[in-house]
Amino acid sequence: MVKKPSQHHANIPLHRNPRVRAVVFQVVAISLLLWFLSIIAGNTVSNMAERGITVGLNFMGQVAPFEIGYTPFWDYELGVSKYWEVLVVGIQNTIFVSIFGVFAATLLGFIIGILRLSPNWLVRKMASAYVETFRNIPLPLWIFFWYVAVFLPILPPPRDSFILGAGFFLNKEGLYTPKPLIENSVTASIFFILLLALVVGLFYLRRWAKKRQDATGEIFPFASTALAALLIIPVVLFYALGSPLHLEYAEMGKFIMTGGINLNFSFFVLWFALTVYTAAYIGENVRAGILAVSRGQSEAAHSLGVRHTPTLRLVVIPQAMRVIIPPTISQFLNLTKNSSLAVIVAYEDIVNVFAGVALNNTGQALPIIAITVLLYGTLSLGTSAILNWYNKRVQLTER
Repeated sequence: MVKKPSQHHANIPLHRNPRVRAVVFQVVAISLLLWFLSIIAGNTVSNMAERGITVGLNFMGQVAPFEIGYTPFWDYELGVSKYWEVLVVGIQNTIFVSIFGVFAATLLGFIIGILRLSPNWLVRKMASAYVETFRNIPLPLWIFFWYVAVFLPILPPPRDSFILGAGFFLNKEGLYTPKPLIENSVTASIFFILLLALVVGLFYLRRWAKKRQDATGEIFPFASTALAALLIIPVVLFYALGSPLHLEYAEMGKFIMTGGINLNFSFFVLWFALTVYTAAYIGENVRAGILAVSRGQSEAAHSLGVRHTPTLRLVVIPQAMRVIIPPTISQFLNLTKNSSLAVIVAYEDIVNVFAGVALNNTGQALPIIAITVLLYGTLSLGTSAILNWYNKRVQLTER
């Protein structure tokens, strides 16, 4: 017969209880950290007070006495705009280049990762050389290289711009694209609402096609159907509503190009450098994810007569995504943080115009650096939260 433990042995003393000790140690650690931070903050404020430096956010309402060259989404005006508007411009420029960089680096990284596993020896070695070259040279050096050694001497002046297509021009001032302008606000609103309805409809069509394939095994040609719908339906709606938009193209003025949308030279160089550098790391994530999928999966698909490309797209990549996504999230965060190197090419991001120019003009180092750190932390945590949510959706569900 097994004896039940006595009440004396069942009651663990508080100083030996693991849960109590864990809580006590965490409270002590947090208290020590807060005490240490309070000492640093107190010393900092007292030292600044001795030197006549005030700490506060009153300067945010003052007029900023400097110009900002690139403000695509905000009307910044010298002698009128305030320091809080400088912060807004820095935030929008940082997010702008980060979003463009994430999409381009993901696309290029997937291509590089797949090419690294190509059966063609030359293609495989070229992709390997790309990865090893970009991963082993510091990013600041790459940014400076593309800026000084490649684009600055190669790109022509505005009068001799490279024509990349209808309304697309590339020169030393940057990339010019057509700018959509609204002719009729009512019909334009209807047009955009119908486009949104089209996207929602394609989303539900994809869900239906997946359920149908799971139930019957029949594959619905969703990709070709969606592509045809996105190419044809917007054009039909556009002319049916009487052309609610028109495009403004860039034109050569007396000295500079006017009109259209200008992605300035600094933005273009920084975006290009961040893209090709981060794509090397994403390519390795893609290669590792594909290699993590059992070769038997591909062999089983080939034995059923499925060709190499559909096997990769329908069998291998969906399973590899569970391995690819987690490390790729880190690369997205790295790209966002690496955009702070924009000062190399004089691109006006948060660090350049707010933690740089604004700090030098106001002397408010403590609040400006604190705001900058908080903003980068918020951007990183927000990006991580969204991507981790998506990562959970594609993970295997245990039964």
